[in-house]
Amino acid sequence: MVKNKIEIPSTDISAFVVHGIQEKKGNEIVRLDLRNIHSSVADFFVICHAESSTQIRAIADSVEEEVYKATGQEPSRKEGLIHAEWVILDYSDVVVHIFKTDKRAFYGIEDLWGDAEVKFYQSA
Repeated sequence: MVKNKIEIPSTDISAFVVHGIQEKKGNEIVRLDLRNIHSSVADFFVICHAESSTQIRAIADSVEEEVYKATGQEPSRKEGLIHAEWVILDYSDVVVHIFKTDKRAFYGIEDLWGDAEVKFYQSA
């Protein structure tokens, strides 16, 4: 017997991601809603930064744990964990960007998606 996979809305996944970031005190948490942008690659980007590679890895672990606990999903791709200056966790419709502070300022991801609806979150 094959079980039906339950589809979790991307808004819910993005909320679990934000909670995981907040648990490890990620800085300047932003969720970009890309659903109304025709050329977007995902529904949401969730972006934050941290001061150290150790904190970046801790945030990534916390996000994975929160999303898995709530949905049973693991990211389809993970990039950047070795150097931990810009980590990407790809949940298909939700892509998480965890930057080292200087890298976030340099790449300016938020500026690339200026038409996105932006929501800011406080660290826990």
